[in-house]
Amino acid sequence: MTPDYNTPNYTRRDLLQYGVCIVGTALLTAGITTKVLDREKKKIVAETSSCETPEITPEIALETLMLGNERFMENKQKHPNQNRERIKEVAAGQKPFAAILGCADSRVSAEIIFDQGLGDIFVVRNAGNVVTSEEMGSLEFGVLELGIKTIMILGHQKCGAVKATLDGNSVPGKIGSIIDAIKPSIKGKPTWEEAVTANVKLQIKKLNSSPVIAQLIANDELKVVGGFYELETGKVKLIT
Repeated sequence: MTPDYNTPNYTRRDLLQYGVCIVGTALLTAGITTKVLDREKKKIVAETSSCETPEITPEIALETLMLGNERFMENKQKHPNQNRERIKEVAAGQKPFAAILGCADSRVSAEIIFDQGLGDIFVVRNAGNVVTSEEMGSLEFGVLELGIKTIMILGHQKCGAVKATLDGNSVPGKIGSIIDAIKPSIKGKPTWEEAVTANVKLQIKKLNSSPVIAQLIANDELKVVGGFYELETGKVKLIT
């Protein structure tokens, strides 16, 4: 509980503890460098149990994802929230801080490449990471019901669905529906990587057409970004 400074009944311990809360809030909201943010946030939470951690913002949610990817890329994973205690905790309910709309490609597992655990990220996957009515509805549910603060649409190097679209060959079954969802992003004769990036931008545009998503973005309650995953390095680069 924050001490009452309108009365003289506070102690030196109260003052120090209150200072920790202020520092914690500043660190979590000031947008400082990623490594300092990660280290200091954990230190402050460990040092005091009587002040609540400020609600996560879209900026902090994105920063947390990128910190996790940095750990993965450097082989310094922490494998958070992957123990028996976490299983019991999330059985009672989930509150993921971010959502990933990613490709179904077996090489691009969101929890692994962002070094996250159970209940941390809400994952929607399909070939080509395309936005359909079902994907949009799933993400709308995530932001409205679960409080997700950041959505990343994640494309990746050597995406087979994008390559099939570039090739333009006829395909059997329902595969054509995926190609149809990607095709509007292809202009001219792009490289494979350029086409993946263009597809991510198109899917962001589709997602932002949702009144639910658009309103939350306008209220600064949600951030929607694009990402490009490099299969050869493990790095996620933000698409602007």
